Amino acid sequence: MDAEPANQVVELRLTYRYIKDHPWTVQAINGFLSAYFMEKPGFSVQRHFDDLESGMHVWLCEVPSNMKITVLLRRLQADIPPCRHVQPATEPSARAQYVIDSPE
Repeated sequence: MDAEPANQVVELRLTYRYIKDHPWTVQAINGFLSAYFMEKPGFSVQRHFDDLESGMHVWLCEVPSNMKITVLLRRLQADIPPCRHVQPATEPSARAQYVIDSPE
């Protein structure tokens, strides 16, 4: 019998430029992620903090391995001003990052 695949931790990051243009979006994303937690078993926010080095807001989210983070991002995009999300290249051992930024 196979064991349940472990949850993974992903980083959702909101750029300083986007926050500067839309300061209320930090609270909006907090609310969105709280609601998502209520409807998606296994999803949770472990931590939310300011990354002083980059100026970004960071949410560390625990997601079930079978959950598509792109679905969460598409739903989030419907709730906040126009944005784009990019997934920067990271070390294979590093956790996945999704950066939400102003559209170019």
